[in-house]
Amino acid sequence: MELFPLLQTDDFEQIIFCNDNASGLKAIIAIHDTTLGPALGGTRMWNYESETDALEDVLRLAKGMTYKNAAAGLNLGGGKAVIIGDPNTDKSEALFRAFGRYVESLNGRYITAEDVGTFEEDMDFIHMETEHVTGTSDGGVGDPSPVTSLGIYYGMKAAAKEAYGDDSLKGKTIAVQGVGQVAYHLCQHLYQEGANLIVTDINQEAVARAVEDFKASAVQPDEIYDVDCDIYSPCALGGTLNDDTISRLKAKIIAGSANNQLEEERHGLVLHEKGVIYAPDYVINSGGVINVAEELVGYNRDRALNKVKSIYSILSEVFTISREKNIPTSVAANERAERRMKSIRASSRHFL
Repeated sequence: MELFPLLQTDDFEQIIFCNDNASGLKAIIAIHDTTLGPALGGTRMWNYESETDALEDVLRLAKGMTYKNAAAGLNLGGGKAVIIGDPNTDKSEALFRAFGRYVESLNGRYITAEDVGTFEEDMDFIHMETEHVTGTSDGGVGDPSPVTSLGIYYGMKAAAKEAYGDDSLKGKTIAVQGVGQVAYHLCQHLYQEGANLIVTDINQEAVARAVEDFKASAVQPDEIYDVDCDIYSPCALGGTLNDDTISRLKAKIIAGSANNQLEEERHGLVLHEKGVIYAPDYVINSGGVINVAEELVGYNRDRALNKVKSIYSILSEVFTISREKNIPTSVAANERAERRMKSIRASSRHFL
């Protein structure tokens, strides 16, 4: 693998390979773009099959954070980190403190947080070595699920306004794929507004809970694509919008919390040509990072929630761009984020 051509394709700024023999740390930090501010993105711990897989994942995730933070209106760039190892067996204080020293060496260019396989106690170990970490037990924002779900809810209402001319979800049938923590809180908002819920999950306990608490109907995981519904809400794994499933979906709106919902970029165009209102995932699910960003300036919950609710207006702007230019919403969201970065980049050069 030639490294620099790989980085130049998406204009990455910096890659840091972290090794500590004593603790067993093997990690990669990717800083994609710091035009808008220091790179913020979580640290994922995963038992990757190869180091190449780890590198490809961290690059993909870091670029995604650049667009997510830009779209959310945050003064933050995009970065990510991955630690190679089994989060169930390979964690230790020494490992996370060694990683924290690498974060500290970047002098604030990268700020880390929780991600898949890492939790508050891990952030506490990192915090022993650096201030450039969020989500610690000392002043952390706690479980991000309720806040993330609030953003999904407001984003879904914006999509309903675009599709139906009215943002009310009362009486709408919403198919929710995956009923984890974020989706459970989302279902609560939808149920309280009077929506009809159809749910599925590989975890039958999660399904039973949603059926009991929200009078939801339940279907098998592969049946969720075929149900009659107004809104399909993917809240589980990514890549569920593909050639097979898009042809089966009857929903007029797609709005959910899952990352990387489009299996390929071209599926955004497929949805657009089909007349489906798609809420780009990194825009609608940005409530969590908006909440974390508030921690950096002194956390105020009311202020954080108001910013999360602004996902409604951000998505409304994306839908307007899509409609006026006749381009997929996924492309419109990218254009909006890139326009913001370009304007700040040009302004900063003016003062050099």
